[in-house]
Amino acid sequence: MSARMTHRVRSSLQPCEHPYLSGAWTPVFEEWLDDDCPVTGEIPRDLDGVYLRNTENPVQQPLGRYHPFDGDGMLCGLRLHNGCAAFRNRFVRTRGFVNEQDVGRALWSGIAEMPPLSDRPGWGAHGALKDASSTDVCVFGGRAYTSFYQCGELYGCDPVSLEPSGAVGWGGAFPRAGISAHALPDPQTEELLWFSYSREAPFMHCGATSLGGEVTHQREVPLPGPRLPHAMMFTPRWYVLNDFPLFWDAELLQRKLFAARLHDLPSRFALVPRASAPHGGRADDIRWFEASPTYVLHYVQAREEGDEVILDGYRQRCPSPPPLAGAPREHARMMAFLDLHSLQPQLWRWRFNLRTGQTREGALDDAVCEFGCVHVAHPQQAARYVYSMLGEPGWFLFNGLDKLDLRSGTRETLAFGPGVFGSEVRFVPRRAARSEDDGWLITLVTDVNRNLSEGRIYAAQNLRAGPLARIRLPLRIPSGTHACWADAAALQVPAPNARF
Repeated sequence: MSARMTHRVRSSLQPCEHPYLSGAWTPVFEEWLDDDCPVTGEIPRDLDGVYLRNTENPVQQPLGRYHPFDGDGMLCGLRLHNGCAAFRNRFVRTRGFVNEQDVGRALWSGIAEMPPLSDRPGWGAHGALKDASSTDVCVFGGRAYTSFYQCGELYGCDPVSLEPSGAVGWGGAFPRAGISAHALPDPQTEELLWFSYSREAPFMHCGATSLGGEVTHQREVPLPGPRLPHAMMFTPRWYVLNDFPLFWDAELLQRKLFAARLHDLPSRFALVPRASAPHGGRADDIRWFEASPTYVLHYVQAREEGDEVILDGYRQRCPSPPPLAGAPREHARMMAFLDLHSLQPQLWRWRFNLRTGQTREGALDDAVCEFGCVHVAHPQQAARYVYSMLGEPGWFLFNGLDKLDLRSGTRETLAFGPGVFGSEVRFVPRRAARSEDDGWLITLVTDVNRNLSEGRIYAAQNLRAGPLARIRLPLRIPSGTHACWADAAALQVPAPNARF
């Protein structure tokens, strides 16, 4: 085999029974490279690109209580070409990660520790957390970029070798508050769209950055106070942002206690003009729409249709669940806020009428699912199929995937098997696709029974047939969250004069 360990990071973490430091979430400290992964089955030769997945992998012994979102960012890359597969994993070299490697211990406490025990000032909206850049990953302008859910820097790397290029600067125009996870490339305009939030008025910003690293549009989105948005969407004319009633308790926040509470308020969605708005913008050209109270982590698609902007996402039926029954008492509340079956997200549609200012909303399906994707050939096209992850009851783990046909209401589901947990699936169309679902679904799975991990490729039109290919990885990786796919044509390195 060609697999070899290239580096082992310095760790002070001690083995323990914490539910998110053991089992499928057991951390690893090695970086591996395998140029010729063993394959069972056959990798479709049409697949030419890279599947990238980010996750939280803690390296240092926690300062106080540990939450899985505290872990250091670790990228896994599966390069597919000509029926072969290569794998690499590498930690994201954030400033915080490097500082802790230098001293050999944790310098920042996590989100569950109140008040924070951090030895140094932190990043982002919280202000005392390490920017682990562990939440999301996207490919833009030939580079992969990782980001953090509570805002921070945007870290670049080569999407194949994962060789780091450091935090972006955007010619000195990178937002002072950082940016949130879920920045979105717009292939039509060749821009990276992003948003940020903070504890300082106006509390939210959004903007766009060109392929050359120039911030071409940036503006304020005033909110009544600090909020906790997680994701955004866009259409050709609008950024789609939100103001949900689940946010930090204002009185506790004054005592540096970052406790999220569900407030008696409606949900609000902001439609913010894109390039047509003047630089900086005005508060009165943002269109606000009210909707039923909830919280949404992720969306799957947005489009314009006549006088309406239509948004599909996973609306939580119970955004503030009670402690998880049967869980260890010290972890029960945390585990409930990580469990899909406690939060009960369902696929939902909001329709914002630009003429009347009214919102129509309703369920597209009743199944508990999240972390979805669609395939559309054009941004204004409505996707027929939504591919979502299914949750292991009581855990932040994905035990299968779901394909929902929005036209017929029918579905096809796939279970990975007992003790096997996957990562966010990505759809890749066949080159000469004859239908919207003519292509493949790719994920990485961790099998706790056999202590190994695999890449898996499924035919999107026939999930029940099982994987077309199982790609053995050189190490067992911890369970992961967000992922992206980039075709080979998108892997080109930007010009030397780019300002990133």
